[in-house]
Amino acid sequence: MAKNISILIVDDEESVRDSLYNWFIEDGYAVTCAANAKEALSIIESTAFDIVLADIKMPGMDGLEMHRRIRTLNQDCVVIIMTAFASVDTAVQALKDGAYDYVTKPFDPDDLSHMIRNATKQIRLKSENEALRNKVITLENVEDIVGSSEAMVKVLHEVESVAPSNSSIIITGESGTGKELIARAIHFNSPRKYFSLVSVHCGALTESLLESELFGHEKGAFTGAMYNRKGRFEMADGGTIFLDEIATISQKMQIELLRVLESKSFVRVGGNKEIKSDFRVICATNKDLKKMVENGSFREDLYYRLNVVNIHIPPLRERTDDIALLVEHFIQKYCTAMSKPTVNIEHAALKRLEEFEFPGNVRELENTIERAIVIGNGKEIKLKDLPMGKDIVYNSFESLEDIEKKHIHEILHKYNWNISRAALALKIDRVTLYNKIKKYELKALK
Repeated sequence: MAKNISILIVDDEESVRDSLYNWFIEDGYAVTCAANAKEALSIIESTAFDIVLADIKMPGMDGLEMHRRIRTLNQDCVVIIMTAFASVDTAVQALKDGAYDYVTKPFDPDDLSHMIRNATKQIRLKSENEALRNKVITLENVEDIVGSSEAMVKVLHEVESVAPSNSSIIITGESGTGKELIARAIHFNSPRKYFSLVSVHCGALTESLLESELFGHEKGAFTGAMYNRKGRFEMADGGTIFLDEIATISQKMQIELLRVLESKSFVRVGGNKEIKSDFRVICATNKDLKKMVENGSFREDLYYRLNVVNIHIPPLRERTDDIALLVEHFIQKYCTAMSKPTVNIEHAALKRLEEFEFPGNVRELENTIERAIVIGNGKEIKLKDLPMGKDIVYNSFESLEDIEKKHIHEILHKYNWNISRAALALKIDRVTLYNKIKKYELKALK
């Protein structure tokens, strides 16, 4: 991991510089030393460093001021502040200014090496993500689509390829894989990006509400229609309409949708004036529409009208190489949102995340990291901070009922409280599982 990582050590004490130099050279890093801030800044002007270890108290310019100047020279450099004068004020100020972390003298070699390894891992992850961006350099507004696996690179290349066209697209994939993010990426990389992207979650609406939502309605069309209202197709004129959970719409709505897609015109509910709209349609589903066509629950003509292009997003368990990148992305996102200094994640915790199947996919991973940051008290996410990190220790229970209660709760959480899947995993029927939940007063984790 240390290969090709460069470190600059800045300290006015020669003994400190020599000790740190020897430690990190032995670990395989490329190390340079400077005796003061002025010398360090002069070196940085001509050489880029990945990590800078800077003492906070030095003659002339102090470490905090030097850090601010380093940020103007190299935004990507990771700066760790060293101090023998440990105080909350200096530590908080350094972190507010963008320092990665701080460490107090005298150093524990193992702790400092661990910190540098974590910083190195962050640098590697950022580099991998930038490499992915370079492969799809023409794409815009894809910052939240994170991953460098072959599967995700393929998806982004497909986005890049289809975005300029007007073809209808179906995005398929399990719940939580990021289908709406892909739809947004297609829209914002298309010629329609200057117009609206209008989203409709079909599964959340009844047939009558969906009809009004899509086509709009005239005043007095039904009880409660107090004014004219534009529909989503009308709002999407010039832009894109995204129909999520398309498999849930009724047969009647399938017929109406097919007519609108073919004519690009419609009539508001309760109206008689035909309205034209130039829109592109993108749909998403976690169902197998082809099987629904075969069993007669989804119209074949509508299926082929929508499925000009299909983009499939693989589940997280099929691209575990992306988990470390996603974890880093969500840590940055939620630490920033909560005004907390950036935390690391211990190796055991990351390993458990990479081994976990995540039935809820990326959405479940994101919720897991957010929860860990909320409840965690240290500078590092530990295995105990993860709901899937709480192993069953049978010796700590007094009875078989205790063991059963704990095991059922673990399985329910693993399958996101999907009763059918949990019952199947436990090899019991749903009624038995409901009775167990009631008996043990089990509740979903907040």
